[in-house]
Amino acid sequence: MRYIDSPMTDPTWNLALEEYVFDHLPKDEDYFMLWQNDNTVVVGKYQNTDAEIDAQAVAEQKVTVVRRLSGGGAVFHDMGNLNFTFITDANTVSDFDFLHFTKPVLGTLARFGITAEFNGRNDLTINGYKFSGNAQYTRDGRVMHHGTLLFSSDLSRVQSILAFKPEKYKQKGVKSVRSRVGNISDALTAPLSLDEFKIALLEEVFSEGDVQTYTLTDSDRRAIADIQAERYATWEWNYGASPGYNATRSGQFDFGGITLYLNLVDSIIRDIHICGDFFGDGVDTLCHLLVDLPLDKKILESRLTDDSLKGTINGLTSKDLLNLLFH
Repeated sequence: MRYIDSPMTDPTWNLALEEYVFDHLPKDEDYFMLWQNDNTVVVGKYQNTDAEIDAQAVAEQKVTVVRRLSGGGAVFHDMGNLNFTFITDANTVSDFDFLHFTKPVLGTLARFGITAEFNGRNDLTINGYKFSGNAQYTRDGRVMHHGTLLFSSDLSRVQSILAFKPEKYKQKGVKSVRSRVGNISDALTAPLSLDEFKIALLEEVFSEGDVQTYTLTDSDRRAIADIQAERYATWEWNYGASPGYNATRSGQFDFGGITLYLNLVDSIIRDIHICGDFFGDGVDTLCHLLVDLPLDKKILESRLTDDSLKGTINGLTSKDLLNLLFH
């Protein structure tokens, strides 16, 4: 495994770096990255950006908003947060096996006497407070797992910048985003800096050998800058045009929230746009399954099977989709 330490705190550059490593560095190597973004909101690939943020707060606080390649929900980054990324062969792990990649984090915290747990579908918690959210992206036999580590973040800004969705938390009795997040530093019994924590995490990840660093070349940096300019620094990628629709369907499931934006013409689904904080890389396939079908329950029941939905949205069943369409 090779270690890459990003020298930048610009989220558009760091996400371009991830994509470059995923696509262009030798595939016979595994990679581990540590990086930080300053004053940033990162939204999931399938989210409607405008619905995830408080636009006024984002403008007033000069927050950078950027979309990542993986699914999942929106997260706030500041310099009290540390991000980690694993890029490896997808055949070595099960689909969306978040626990596998978060074990080094749990091990690092145990060194300092902190018992952390893997909870829900993608969270790490200490005493019930979330300090890490994780997401994954898979393509062409490779998997990229990345996560946040709230070490000493300004948690008051999480609530002011991210839009609170009561339907997401009401089943858990949570009243706000702020009430369910916490910093690692709050659980420490002795002083520890973020840099010291970073070193301990590296030691845990590379416990079986020396840390082997990959140093970016000038050619690498130019290619990363091109990806940054073409994707992550563009309004089209980060916000995109609001989907045109004349009907919507929304639902919250164990695997995440989904909103369907439907363009119906004479009760035929002529176009569909799917947003949410779910995981899965087959949203386009799901859209193609539905386009040009009538919004008729009997017909859709015969066309939509669990087998036909495999590989679209992780955890989605035909029953879930039909309930969403005809609730």
